[in-house]
Amino acid sequence: VLGVANDRSIAWAIARTLGQAGARLALTYQDDRLKERVSRLADSLDDALVVPCDATDDEQIVDLFQRVEEAFGDISFLVHSIAFANREDLAGRFSETGRDGFRIALEVSAYSLLPLVKNAAPLMREGGSVVTMTFHASQRVYPGYNVMGTAKAALEHEVRQLAAEFGEQSIRFNAISAGPLETLAARGIQGFMDLRRHHAERAALKRNISADEVAKAALFLCSDLSSGITGSVMPVDAGYHIMAV
Repeated sequence: VLGVANDRSIAWAIARTLGQAGARLALTYQDDRLKERVSRLADSLDDALVVPCDATDDEQIVDLFQRVEEAFGDISFLVHSIAFANREDLAGRFSETGRDGFRIALEVSAYSLLPLVKNAAPLMREGGSVVTMTFHASQRVYPGYNVMGTAKAALEHEVRQLAAEFGEQSIRFNAISAGPLETLAARGIQGFMDLRRHHAERAALKRNISADEVAKAALFLCSDLSSGITGSVMPVDAGYHIMAV
């Protein structure tokens, strides 16, 4: 599970739910600043492995899966919950997005899935499941999301492309399109609380979602219960995506 930053991370909710279902997990942390925090969370799981991995560093990705293979032998799923964009590229005029800012957002939020899959797939010897996180801004314009919407659109295309490429190996790829959750990353989105309020008012269920609801969807997609599903985007947004808003 990649992307755990603190106990409010979507990745942590997913990891906790997978652990409760009996999975043995490997959690990654980006740098030493997050090591203690992730290790403390991992202590609440059963025999979890904690490994450093900056997803922009190919050598660290290779080392991650070498260590995972040594510890686990093979794996059955990969959860990619990584995204980043410079704060200044999330607000203002999208047309003024800088070249470096665009590259960083796409590299971290979308491209990072590819080298992870390249190294994870050989360990999915009997098939497996890859789950990543997206958002409705891949399809619609959300104020304060800007280049991240572009990155999520690219990520969703990767899901379809990889599903076709790895289908014969019984490796499935799906994305969860979660409603707005109060995470550390969400704090960088201008007007986020207004977005949450609007979502709750307009969603079919007339409420916001919880991280646990996203985690249960991830458990389903990581398990054999979803064995016939690949290349899909699963909305977990209280029905917001169906409404004409």
